[in-house]
Amino acid sequence: MPSAGFADGKQFAGGTAEKQTLVLGSGTFIPGFEEQLTGKNPGDNVTVHVTFPSQYHAPELAGKAAQFRCHIHEIRTVAPYALDDTFAKEIGHCETMDEMRANMRKSLETYYAERAELELRDRLLRQAAATMDGFTPDPAEIGKAIEEQLDTMSAQLAQKNLTLDDYCKFTNSTLEQMREDARPGAEEAVRIKELVRRVAQAEDLHAHEEDVAQALSEICRANHMTMEELQPYYDDAFAAAVEHSILLAKVTKRIRESAVLEA
Repeated sequence: MPSAGFADGKQFAGGTAEKQTLVLGSGTFIPGFEEQLTGKNPGDNVTVHVTFPSQYHAPELAGKAAQFRCHIHEIRTVAPYALDDTFAKEIGHCETMDEMRANMRKSLETYYAERAELELRDRLLRQAAATMDGFTPDPAEIGKAIEEQLDTMSAQLAQKNLTLDDYCKFTNSTLEQMREDARPGAEEAVRIKELVRRVAQAEDLHAHEEDVAQALSEICRANHMTMEELQPYYDDAFAAAVEHSILLAKVTKRIRESAVLEA
């Protein structure tokens, strides 16, 4: 639907569109615009009369009466797909609907099986860390882990243009309360770190060059980056975190393989 907008008898910038699509009921246009197109037919020329809101983002148009001269090229109706073989070919890339249903069932079974396995491995890791003998977490290490958690949260808030102070105001909390709330998780993180160190040493597990290369490749893919773009961030702390994640995965796998599960 091409359209041209006029105010005070003059065509205004930003009011012209050659291939404009309007979904009736979407509310994306100025109030009153959609209603004047309802019931029209392809080929119709329609002049829509509206008034811009007083708080419109373009001050020169705010509160002004305007006309949009529109030409309706075509009207499309949204209709649900029939769940038949045609749907299976176009959407599921399958020959029949039965084949598509079977593929979907298999995909869901695989997804939930993998999810259950990941949750099991995580529980086993946490249980092993909680029951580890001869280890008392260093308060300094716990404090460091708490600050790391707050740093991570601060970075996440920054993406929304918020700060930790803003978060405290919204939640009626304080930084000290946040630190106390983070303490159990921080202590668990310190215990898991020590568990990884012990098991890796006992089982002769290492983060080999090919492991690091694969991990970095996955990081780049997940963040839509190239290796060259990642390089400026790859300092000693980053390298240590990558090595820890690799060893964590290997230790978790070894614990899972050694676990005896009761039926």
